[in-house]
Amino acid sequence: MKQLANRLNSFSDSVIRRMTRIANQFDAINLSQGFPDFDPPAQLIAALKQTADTGPHQYEVTWGSAEFRQLLAQKQQKRMNIPINSNENVLVTCGSTEAMMCAVMTVCNPKDKVIIFSPFYENYGADAILSDAQPIYVPLIPPSFEFDKQQLRHAFEQGAKALILCNPSNPCGKVFTHEELSYISELAIEFDAYVITDEVYEHLVYEPHQHFYLASFPGMKERTITCSSLSKTYSVTGWRLGHIIADKAIIDGCKMIHDFLTVGAAAPLQKAACAGLAFADEYYQQLTQTYTEKRKLFLDGLDQIGLSYYPPQGAYYVLVDISSFNPFTTDFEFCEWLIKAVGVAAVPGSAFFKEPEYRYIRFHFAKKHETLLAALTRLSKLKEKLSCSTK
Repeated sequence: MKQLANRLNSFSDSVIRRMTRIANQFDAINLSQGFPDFDPPAQLIAALKQTADTGPHQYEVTWGSAEFRQLLAQKQQKRMNIPINSNENVLVTCGSTEAMMCAVMTVCNPKDKVIIFSPFYENYGADAILSDAQPIYVPLIPPSFEFDKQQLRHAFEQGAKALILCNPSNPCGKVFTHEELSYISELAIEFDAYVITDEVYEHLVYEPHQHFYLASFPGMKERTITCSSLSKTYSVTGWRLGHIIADKAIIDGCKMIHDFLTVGAAAPLQKAACAGLAFADEYYQQLTQTYTEKRKLFLDGLDQIGLSYYPPQGAYYVLVDISSFNPFTTDFEFCEWLIKAVGVAAVPGSAFFKEPEYRYIRFHFAKKHETLLAALTRLSKLKEKLSCSTK
C-alpha cells in the first residue's frame, strides 16, 4: 500500500480531546476539555424543542439562515462598532473550528507564512499545516504573557501573509490591551497582512480588563477576519455553530471554501439559536458575572492548595505551573498520573507551547460550583499523593 499523506506526520490527534477520553476511562473530574456541565439558557432549550416539531429540517442557505445572520449582524455591529451587512459580511459555519480553518484556507496559498502566538489553541498549528502554510511562532512571555515588539516585527519581516490572534487567549487567558492591538494593526497595515481573530471568549473578560475588536481599529476592517461561535457564550458547545465576519471580498472567498467543506451548519440549530442572539445586554452582563464568581472560587481554591498559576484576564482557563513537581519526565506523564491518582483531568501545556522550557498544565472552570469544589477537594491531596508516589 502506498503511504498516506505526509501532512499526517506533522501533527497528532487533539491532546485536549485525548485527555477527555482518559478522564472518562478513570471517572475523573474533567477540567481538561472546555465545556460546561450545566444547561444552556432555558429559552434556547425551549426554542430547540419547538424547532423539533416545526423545523426546518432540510438544508438552509449554505452560508447561514437569513434570520440567524440578521440577528448576529445586529448583535455584533453594536459591539464591534463597524457596519455589518448580514448578506455580505456574515458566514455561518460548523463551529469556530471550521470558521478558523475556512479563514486560513481562504487567505493562504501553499508555503505562505502565518504568525501564531505561543501559547496557542492546538488547532491553529494544524490549520496552517492542513492549508500547506508555514507557521511562525512568536512567544507570549510568562508570567504576564506579553509579546516582544521586535520579535513580532521580525516575524512580519519574514513575509507573513497573516497573523492568528486569539483574544481573550486560550490557554493563558490573556486579554490583549488597546496598545498591543494598535501595534499589531500598525504592523498588519505596514506589511499588508491579514489578521484572523478567534474571539469565542469575547464576553468572558474580567475587570479591570476590556475586550477590543481588532476589526474596529483604523484600517483593519478590510484585513481582519473575525471568527467566533455560540459555544461558550450560550453554553452550547455541542451545537457547533460558529461564524465569520469580514469584508465582502473575504466572505465571498470563505463561502466557496465553506460550501465544499461542510455545505452548511445544522438548520434546526440555527433556528433555535436565534432565541439567544436576540438576548438583551443584561444576559451578557450576567454571563460575565457568573464566570467571575467561578473564577474567584477556583483561584481561591488553588491559593489554598498552594499551586502557582497565572490569573486569567479572560476566557475560563488557568495555567498552573508544575515545574517543581518531580519525577515526571513530561507534562503528559504528569497529567496521566493526575487523572489516575488524584481524579482530576488537565491538559499538558506542551499541547499549547512551542517553547519546550515551560511546564504548565491547563485547567478550566466552566463547571457548576459543586463540580469545582469537588475538584479542589481532590486537588488538595495532590502534594500528599505525589509525595507517596515518589517514596
